[in-house]
Amino acid sequence: MKRNVGMGVIVVALGFVLAGCQSAESNQNRPISQTEADTNIHEDGENHEHDHEHSHEHHHDHGEEEEAIYKGLFEDSQVHDRTLSDWEGDWQSVYPYLLDGTLDEVFAHKAENAGKMTKAAYKEYYDAGYKTDTERIVIDGNTVTFFANAQEKSGNYQADGYEILTYEAGNRGVRYIFKSVEDVEGMPRYIQFSDHRIAPSKSDHYHLYWGDDREALLQEVTNWPTYYPSAMDGHSIVHEMIAH
Repeated sequence: MKRNVGMGVIVVALGFVLAGCQSAESNQNRPISQTEADTNIHEDGENHEHDHEHSHEHHHDHGEEEEAIYKGLFEDSQVHDRTLSDWEGDWQSVYPYLLDGTLDEVFAHKAENAGKMTKAAYKEYYDAGYKTDTERIVIDGNTVTFFANAQEKSGNYQADGYEILTYEAGNRGVRYIFKSVEDVEGMPRYIQFSDHRIAPSKSDHYHLYWGDDREALLQEVTNWPTYYPSAMDGHSIVHEMIAH
């Protein structure tokens, strides 16, 4: 299903507080216009889905078709269903690396090469984007476990399709959606993955959106918690982000 995401639409409250997961406050970040977001050469992010779904340069050695897909340029016919196994594994939030200064090298690189914002402005932008209380996520089969504030919550999820989102900048992104099999206190009804991929493929990092309102999660937001494999150290993550 193709959807259009308006330029000024910002979701400032998802109406869901995850005990031991992401609080509503973490989704109430400073608004950022689509125009401003489009200037940010992205590290990881969807294009970035909301551009924050941004247009960006991808310097890995990929073919032209894969490069175009990574930039959000693809046909509907190229999009295929995916299973939760594409995101199976042990994942860590990158937000602690922003807080401790590890990612400063990434922001300096962006400021020097993109030249759209200062290092400090990039850091502020990504602080809003990466912010989350959920420092770790483990996906094993159909079970998703959130770790936050020294608490651990798990739930089983099943595929609920995908949505193709079209942005004002002209590029697009795909959200892969999973719905909880049963109500579990402290776990969201929906989780939505965005990782620049549009067909079955093992993910190397992703942005995750979660809450009880499927439609609200599809709107343009300024908060997109981002996860890399827990086995990676901060230096390795910095290298990957700069390579993008």
